[in-house]
Amino acid sequence: MRTVGFVCVQNAGRSQMATAFAERERERRELDWTIVTGGTLPADHVHEEVVDAMADVGIDLSGRTPREVSDDELDSCDVVATMGCSTLSLDTSVDVRDWDLPDPDGRSPDEVAEIREEVERRVVALFDELADA
Repeated sequence: MRTVGFVCVQNAGRSQMATAFAERERERRELDWTIVTGGTLPADHVHEEVVDAMADVGIDLSGRTPREVSDDELDSCDVVATMGCSTLSLDTSVDVRDWDLPDPDGRSPDEVAEIREEVERRVVALFDELADA
């Protein structure tokens, strides 16, 4: 069983999108994987433009709340994808990937959709890679 983490500072945008796409991939592929998400300084709510962009592709994030993620949770992961805003210092056995994605907060619907599509592409590619390993 694999454990995959998605982290950003607020856990209110990119990591929420990545987590939702990862949950979808896990279900589609019938995998028994654990998905961890959180932020180092979580926001009070998921960014509204992110909720709207994900609703456009049939994924409801309206009930999600950003959460803090612990070092222990992240150290238990096989792979952690950061969204370009984190300076994590994890156990050396954790494969940390910095995706360096723009923050969707305050961006136009078209810009958020572009970010969403890139997040989805990267999540699918990560699942392809890990499923083949």
